[in-house]
Amino acid sequence: MKQGILVFLNGTSSSGKTSISTELINQKEILFYHLSIDDFFNNYNEFINNKFPDESIREVDDQVVAQILDDSIISVYYSTIKLLSEMGFNVIVDTVINNDKRFNEFLDQFFDQPTLFIGVICSKEELIRREQARGDRKIGLAASQFIKVYCFNEYDLEVNTEELNPIECAEKILSFIKSNKDYSVFKKLSKRNVSVC
Repeated sequence: MKQGILVFLNGTSSSGKTSISTELINQKEILFYHLSIDDFFNNYNEFINNKFPDESIREVDDQVVAQILDDSIISVYYSTIKLLSEMGFNVIVDTVINNDKRFNEFLDQFFDQPTLFIGVICSKEELIRREQARGDRKIGLAASQFIKVYCFNEYDLEVNTEELNPIECAEKILSFIKSNKDYSVFKKLSKRNVSVC
């Protein structure tokens, strides 16, 4: 049995990655598992809220908590993606990689996996509008991620979520997968040992 495809959607918060993921799953032409980093963090936060004592013995700064936990949660996320691919499942990777360390870890973990690297493109102005309309994201998050996330100039495929709706984006991705074209960009990035700008 061959490895499953990793469909890596690279875009900022509010760029439309989750909506595209939902449409890829709804198409039912190819079976996909959708793994969002948000789910891993939200589930862990729920666990902490239910299991940790109400009061701590001493206060810990949020940055210290992030340093202790974030890398471990992301490691479990990456390992889960790799396991599903090794088992032959196709995985939609819905995350934001906006720093050098995380990008290089992703390259190291998935170099040998069939990875379709897709740019989910959207203007900064539209991201700000969507973020304000959603009301469930910290205002300014997408703009703060913009330069780091969109510093890549080469993808296997790009989808512009201002020009195409989620269904059209999903159809474009499925068409690319069914064309049997090589997924080569991710391996080129890996071979050049490129880090995020």
